[in-house]
Amino acid sequence: MTVQKSKVSVEPGRSDADAVPGEPASLGDEPIAVVGLACRLPGAPGPAEFWSLLRDGTDAVGPPPAGRLSAAGAEEPGSPAPAGYLERIDTFDAAFFKISPREAAAMDPQQRLMLELSWEAVEHAGIVPADLKGTRTAVFASSMWDDYAELSVLGGLDAVGPHTFTGTRRTMLANRVSYALGLTGPSLTVDTGQSSSLVAVHLACESLRRGEATTAIVGGVNLIVGQGSTATSNGMGALSPSGRCHTFDARADGYVRGEGGAVLVLKPLRLAQAAGDPVHCVIRGSAVNNDGGGDSLGAPRREAQEEVLRLAYERAGTSPDRVQYVELHGTGTPVGDPVEAAALGEVLGAARAADEPLRVGSVKTNIGHLESAAGIVGLLKVILSTVHGELPPSLNYATPNPEIPLDALNLRVGTELRPWPEPGEAPIAGVSSFGLGGTNCHVVVAGLEKQEAPKRPTGDPAPDALPWVLSGADPGALREQAMRLSA
Repeated sequence: MTVQKSKVSVEPGRSDADAVPGEPASLGDEPIAVVGLACRLPGAPGPAEFWSLLRDGTDAVGPPPAGRLSAAGAEEPGSPAPAGYLERIDTFDAAFFKISPREAAAMDPQQRLMLELSWEAVEHAGIVPADLKGTRTAVFASSMWDDYAELSVLGGLDAVGPHTFTGTRRTMLANRVSYALGLTGPSLTVDTGQSSSLVAVHLACESLRRGEATTAIVGGVNLIVGQGSTATSNGMGALSPSGRCHTFDARADGYVRGEGGAVLVLKPLRLAQAAGDPVHCVIRGSAVNNDGGGDSLGAPRREAQEEVLRLAYERAGTSPDRVQYVELHGTGTPVGDPVEAAALGEVLGAARAADEPLRVGSVKTNIGHLESAAGIVGLLKVILSTVHGELPPSLNYATPNPEIPLDALNLRVGTELRPWPEPGEAPIAGVSSFGLGGTNCHVVVAGLEKQEAPKRPTGDPAPDALPWVLSGADPGALREQAMRLSA
């Protein structure tokens, strides 16, 4: 991978970190490094478990956990609505974030999840959260449903209190994180429908390149808290009667919902390398557009999807024939899948040799459609795949959709675990996400070239025993950490 040199000039005696807070400077087309990861997904409480789920081809879609039938929108006994569910969404360590029990109860669980995942992602990046206080670190969050606000209103005036406004506004998804960590960079919640979280990634990268911030925390969350969002989706005819996402398959009849979230920590590559941060992959470019009309407000338009693909690869400086994999939006809808396939075939498939079809797949077949968080979850799948050098299988694919001529489009759905298509080169992949109102986004990701492991320095052998350092916010939390490690 060729890394373009930044055009930022830093005065003698000043560090790169000082260049942004004082006098913001543009980083041009600098690649953006992914330095921290966190997720909580169906069957996967963290990135390691998520990779195992993907690698093993696990289907995490199923009936709702006990006590959540009404929230899932399934009122008839014995017919719970299948989805990709988290085991618990009603737990939160309020004291850890210095939030009172009363305020925590008024908070949308999506706010709580975003707070927790942001903290975990920062720690995963090797950054002490307290060190970010006062820095121009940006927060871009995404969500699209207000189930908890609707439940609060249904609770009557007695349920409304001093924390209801801040607890139920989507605006606060990003603002909570900025407040908790003392961050002074841009802080906003993005809602472009199902493309929200990938658009948030695009905005975060642009903010970093413009010099608005040195670091960005970006994520998306989606929880099935009440009946409203499921009823709305079902009323539109979007949900699958068969209860699975059959991406690009002849059985495609809609999508099944999913919940959870993911958060990434991003930095300009040069700054990440200078700080010695762990770089998992880089985002080389991205693009956002809108369908700008079509058969209906909710119908996708092929020409617009082709345009967003071309723009993304142009900005990434990447030739379409070098792309080895695309993580599809891939909802498994009869209308959406053929349009997406046709656009990919025109821009990427046609650029490849006929005997080297473009590999495609969709994480929605594993965990359902996370809607506002779907794009960043697909991006996380690609990040983990580049790190491990493997492509996990896409599920629920048996017979090609007759409306998708895969051979003619030069596409192939990967149905089994396999090594990354080009083992001798740095992986290059794309991630697509499309919103119901026509806002499209595509992100171009590149893995790192394999480097020789550093040689161990010669010297005294390591001792037989080494300390394992634990920390906690208070003595009780420290004991719980120790008990968790012991188990």
